[in-house]
Order: sequence, then C-alpha cells, then structure tokens
Amino acid sequence: MSEQNSGASPVPPLDSATSAGLEIAMRWGAALGGPEQLKIAFDALEPQLKREHQIKLKQMEMLAKAAERSAREKREGRNHAFRMTGVIVGAVISTAMLGAGVYVAKDVWWLSTLLCGPSLIALVKIFVLRRSDPDDVKLLGRAARGASNAAAQAPPPPGPTQ
Repeated sequence: MSEQNSGASPVPPLDSATSAGLEIAMRWGAALGGPEQLKIAFDALEPQLKREHQIKLKQMEMLAKAAERSAREKREGRNHAFRMTGVIVGAVISTAMLGAGVYVAKDVWWLSTLLCGPSLIALVKIFVLRRSDPDDVKLLGRAARGASNAAAQAPPPPGPTQ
C-alpha cells in the first residue's frame, strides 16, 4: 500500500518552527514520563500563561492610550499655535489699520473712516474669531460705497502754500 491509495490524508510539509515545536513537545513528553504527565504540566502552566496574556493585553492597552494622549497633546499644541497666530495677525492688522487711519485722518478723512470703520471690525473678526458672516460682507460693501461717495463729494485738498 502506498500513500496514494491508503485513504489517509497526506501530511503537509512542516516548516522549521512547527517541527521544532513538535520536537520540543516530544522531548518534554518523554522527560515527564508520557502524555498524561505532559497534559498535567500544561494544565498547571495554563493559569500562568493566562495571567501573562492579561498582563500583555493591559500593557498594550496602556501603550495605545499613551500614544493617543500624545497625539491629542500634539494636536492641541498645533491648534493653540494656529489660534495664537490668528490673534497676533489680527492684532497687527488692526493696529496697522488704526495707525494708518489716524495718520490719514487730517488729509483724507473718508479713507480714515474706511480704515477705522467696519472693515477693521470685520478683519479682526475673521482673524481672531475665525468666522465671517454674510452681514459682515454687506456692511463692508456699504461702508466702501459710502466712503467712495464721500470721496467724490469731498472738496479737493488745499494746495501747498508757498
């Protein structure tokens, strides 16, 4: 009788790890005096393996939580830097617009009202609060039209006196 007509399923070729494991199990079984003693030894070893497995799971869970916490802290740090940049940019722009509005107020009052009016508030709102409403755009358009109409009606500035 050959392997092909014996009716038994063929044994798959074993890799080196499996064959090494089987060899170790056979040596343990022989050293302990048979399969019954090996089963008793495995039954005694099982609670320890379960405890080690639970410890390993807890360690992995703690590592995952630490990684999540670290990622959250990095994200919060980036968000804080982004918001602070917006506050600083808003402060610089508003200070520049106010300074320019005060500087040109004597000669070009309509430009001063445009620089220090609703456009200033809208830009600060965009940079600092990170939001913009449609009413802001309408208000800016109205202010720009009013300033340009005032500029058209304003008398020309007096010429330099010599």
